[in-house]
Amino acid sequence: MTTQHTRQILQHTFNLTDASRIIIVGEGITGKSIARFLTDLGYFFVLVDSRVNPFTFDTFKEATHLFVSPGVSLNEPFIADALNNGAKSISDIDLFASLAKAPIVAISGANGKSTVTTMLGEMAQACNKNVGVGGNLGTPALDLLADDAQFYVLELSSFQLERTHVLNAVASTVLNISADHLDRHGDLIEYAKAKARVFAGDGVMVLNHDDDIVYGMHDTQRKTLTFSIKQQADFYLDNDRLMHGASELMVLADLPLEGKHNAANALAAFALAHAVGLDIEACVIALKNFKALDHRMQLVSQKLGCSWVNDSKATNIGACIAALEGYDEKVILIAGGDGKGADMNELAPVIYEKAKAVILMGKDAKLIEVALNLLPMIVPAYHAQDMREVVAIASHIAVMGDTILLSPACASIDQYKNYQDRGDQFAQAIEALPA
Repeated sequence: MTTQHTRQILQHTFNLTDASRIIIVGEGITGKSIARFLTDLGYFFVLVDSRVNPFTFDTFKEATHLFVSPGVSLNEPFIADALNNGAKSISDIDLFASLAKAPIVAISGANGKSTVTTMLGEMAQACNKNVGVGGNLGTPALDLLADDAQFYVLELSSFQLERTHVLNAVASTVLNISADHLDRHGDLIEYAKAKARVFAGDGVMVLNHDDDIVYGMHDTQRKTLTFSIKQQADFYLDNDRLMHGASELMVLADLPLEGKHNAANALAAFALAHAVGLDIEACVIALKNFKALDHRMQLVSQKLGCSWVNDSKATNIGACIAALEGYDEKVILIAGGDGKGADMNELAPVIYEKAKAVILMGKDAKLIEVALNLLPMIVPAYHAQDMREVVAIASHIAVMGDTILLSPACASIDQYKNYQDRGDQFAQAIEALPA
């Protein structure tokens, strides 16, 4: 697509012209991607970041178009004022969706979206498709645009979706809904509304039959596929077999991932693959060779005869619950960090059912302990200051054959650079243990 043609589309869709006063808010991965894109097209813009220089009224007073990075709230006073005064909010996903010539598959949800996005991308590659995979995961959406792409797979967060207006994916899913980012969205209802924006348009809806909130998003006027690990659906789990109708796709034992919740992820990926017409036999082969993502139910060591599992990407309660429910035997759970305003009382019953002990760390460790203390039953709880102490306690209380699961149910920003840093320090502390 030529620069002139691209500019014509953006002028028609967003009224973007050389006279527009464009402000990009946030110098992170997304902001820099938008800046590169607009620079290549010859647009003038201002790039600002409150972490570098505080916002002022003058920064935004004449803005006509705002590109606000997902990590920045639209309720920031200067941003909200600009929007109220007529500035247009555009996301990088809006730009991408208006320009992509190949079909888009959009994946959202509280948990599992990175895994399903990667699964579907590898399924497409196994079918010899030229596919672009990214969005909230890995490569920013705008960097994926290519004339020879056959379709795109995007992971989309609630922050991206709340400011996206022109998405019309050929197939899309909300994998699940659980309390997350309530410090930004306010409550679960608003969070679910943001997630449901992934279904804008007229494409195939892929719904989790086991999640009442997600299943309630069903539109009777739209083609819909369902998946379930608990009941009959279009794609479902039956006696440890992944099924599509009466046809067996694969046995669960051939899926090389920890936890039964990954069966749900695989079924969602199969449903999306079916929706876009991928060869299912090739997709099965792709899943049999699938490797766990770093920091997502990743078996990092079997030191001391135990399974040490890194699920540091479990930054909310729902992810931790899913991880715990994937085990038949009780585990030693490592949890804690920044709870982002979530109600830890929801986590306590599952910890009691699935954890033989819990090691707590970080800013909101006490909130988890208080929730556990409200139960009539006792789960031994230990406190640690850092990951070396966490691993030392775990190695002391574990017996051969135990699973030690880092699945924090919290964000990492109180103690670590990010969840990757937290998971890496977990692995390093295990490596430092004596043989």
